[in-house]
Amino acid sequence: MAHRHVGALLATVAATMALPAEARGRWSEAQAKAWYRAQPWLVGANYTPASAINQLEMWQATTWDPQAIDRELGWAHDIGMNTMRVFLHDQLWRQDPAGFRQRIDAFLTIAARHGVKPLFVLFDSCWDPDPKLGPQHPPTPGVHNSGWVQGPGMAGLRDRSRYPGYKAYVQGVIGAFRDDPRILGWDVWNEPDNGADQYKGQDGKEPLVRALLAQVFTWARAADPSQPLTSGVWQHDDWTPRGGKRTAMETLQLEQSDVISFHDYSWPETFEARVKQLLPYGRPILCTEYMARGNGSTFDGSLPIGKRYDVAMFNWGFVDGKTQTRLPWDSWKKPYVLEEPTIWFHEVFRADGTPYRAAETDLIRKLAAAPRGVAPAVR
Repeated sequence: MAHRHVGALLATVAATMALPAEARGRWSEAQAKAWYRAQPWLVGANYTPASAINQLEMWQATTWDPQAIDRELGWAHDIGMNTMRVFLHDQLWRQDPAGFRQRIDAFLTIAARHGVKPLFVLFDSCWDPDPKLGPQHPPTPGVHNSGWVQGPGMAGLRDRSRYPGYKAYVQGVIGAFRDDPRILGWDVWNEPDNGADQYKGQDGKEPLVRALLAQVFTWARAADPSQPLTSGVWQHDDWTPRGGKRTAMETLQLEQSDVISFHDYSWPETFEARVKQLLPYGRPILCTEYMARGNGSTFDGSLPIGKRYDVAMFNWGFVDGKTQTRLPWDSWKKPYVLEEPTIWFHEVFRADGTPYRAAETDLIRKLAAAPRGVAPAVR
């Protein structure tokens, strides 16, 4: 165990020493647009293999499941998807930096084989504020996302002695892959101002996250990635550059991101209004979460709008599995233990690889194949 720890430490030190002396600046609008022109129209999902309840179970050595990942990303390729948004976690780096880096590399090899370029997420403010390594609890029957965890979590936010470790994580991961063409980009913090209000004991969370997020952007730029950085706004305030009603967190996100990203789980007319608010920033726009059928956000409604406006589109959920996000958000209050919901909330595929709704996968395939900015009529 000591030998492995020393080897991992040396690998981390080597990665850090290889970083440039000065952080790169935020990309100009021209740089961001040039990067985006070099991509196809981006369409994909937020991805966790069906065998994992959360990002820890996905990546830990004992539950790492490359066979499932290979099979499921093959399904993505078959319907025209070319990207996936994938969550990492700081505790995985602290536990075993060398092994974690090797598994990321293996994931990239599998994804590239299927024409998928992932957008990696570094930190997350959603769901359980007390993440713990090791075996994860089984899914709570009838409950949506019952095992998802925050990163770094409340104890980690309050303990400033851990912050050098977060810097090592950010720069170690990005530094190792900063010029890797298999990676689309880095989403440095998912919904940083999400209160995760179903959990208690999170007093003072937002100021701590906002201060740390500013540092994370600085650390990430110091790693000099060739890929863009972003953090998505989601609260549905007025995001327009002038005269808007942005919060301090949203201002930080929008002013530090190389490319703009946002979340929207609303009706298509609301989705389009959000896109129009973000167009004046003059940067590529990525919708990194959408599609909650019972909430009015659907492939049929939002995906063609995204295609017309050349917005990258990542729906939440891909294969029905241990996250149980086919179940709606209200399952936290009333678990679906006696019957299934009338319609699935998220997910594209059943566990056996058959589409939940073939018309949706046909639509994804058709829009992915159409010329950029063109959304052909679908019957």
